Amino acid sequence: MERDTKDFVICGEKVSLRKITLEDTELIVKWRNNERVRNNFVFKEVFTKEMHENWFKTRIMTGVVEQFIICENDNDNKPVGSVYFRDIDRDEMSAEYGIFIGEDDAISKGYGNETAVLALTYAKESIGLKRVFLKAFAYNKVAIKSYSNAGFVKVKDLTQVECSDGQKSDMILMEKML
Repeated sequence: MERDTKDFVICGEKVSLRKITLEDTELIVKWRNNERVRNNFVFKEVFTKEMHENWFKTRIMTGVVEQFIICENDNDNKPVGSVYFRDIDRDEMSAEYGIFIGEDDAISKGYGNETAVLALTYAKESIGLKRVFLKAFAYNKVAIKSYSNAGFVKVKDLTQVECSDGQKSDMILMEKML
């Protein structure tokens, strides 16, 4: 079956990326409240519709964030997660990278790896970014391996970062030059 690619900014073998819309709010709220996802964010509070709508209005609509929905190619373009570049610095041409797979049945299929390649290609070619960085919890070995496979390198240990729930965990800072 042919895929309609007009809605996608970039397509891969397994997944394609489309720009997020306000209609994705319900999905984002559901995914961000998935315990597996929430445990890998510094902000660990319950995520609300109002929070996402505010993020959309103040961050995405202003161009400080470019965010995409990750869609499975072989499953009717089912949305399975999100990837974004936040705090885009147009002078330095840098941004922070973030990704989460929100659907539990989409884990361990290589979507994160392919999404990184697609998103970084988009960041370089369409946004003009030169440097992308991320922070990952030191215990999140699967994510760190995926980031390393995408060409990110560890540049710094971040010890005892305080999360929104008061807990502290070690993180690492990784970066990739585009």
